[in-house]
Amino acid sequence: MSLKICEIFYSIQGESTRAGCPCVFIRLAGCNLRCSYCDTQYALTGGEERFVDDIIAAACAYPCRLVEITGGEPLIQEQTPQLAAELLNRGFTVLLETNGTVALDALDRRCVKIVDVKCPASGEAHSFNPAVLQSLSPHDELKFVLSDRNDYDFARDFLNRFSSISIAAVHFSPVMTNLSASELASWILADGLDVRCTPQLHRYIWPDIGCGV
Repeated sequence: MSLKICEIFYSIQGESTRAGCPCVFIRLAGCNLRCSYCDTQYALTGGEERFVDDIIAAACAYPCRLVEITGGEPLIQEQTPQLAAELLNRGFTVLLETNGTVALDALDRRCVKIVDVKCPASGEAHSFNPAVLQSLSPHDELKFVLSDRNDYDFARDFLNRFSSISIAAVHFSPVMTNLSASELASWILADGLDVRCTPQLHRYIWPDIGCGV
């Protein structure tokens, strides 16, 4: 069994509740969305076919047991749940970042899902599948990438509509070229929201970085 892989690399986790932790990133190729602020356009198409055993061997080469499967959109490849399960069975903690358009039912419950709910400025706000929320576990997370006040209001209203879901964390992450972390923080504090203001840590560590992790 093989998957189309864009890259496998070792870095510092820049987002989620594991921000700051060393992490192995497995970036799958292909995506079903085209967000306006996408910082990994090189992963939208192409990719190299690699067998699961080869992917796992590459992950095992690093001194780290935290791995994130990302993209693109990793779940548009049918074999992704099996990759996650194989990594989990080998003792890895597995994070999977997904855009909220593809059902999560096939994923091992041990996998930590990080669901990126698209806001209006992304151009893909219509894409979210609400049924995804029914598959979330208490260890899973939601993320909203925000470009402006309209995005913030959208995310706040989304959380009000789905306030009954039980998850580990909600992240509000600013698009750094459009919205300052300080301004976002002021809105969160004014509304008393129980969310995390989560700028991309890797962009502070490596300010000249050309892509996201």
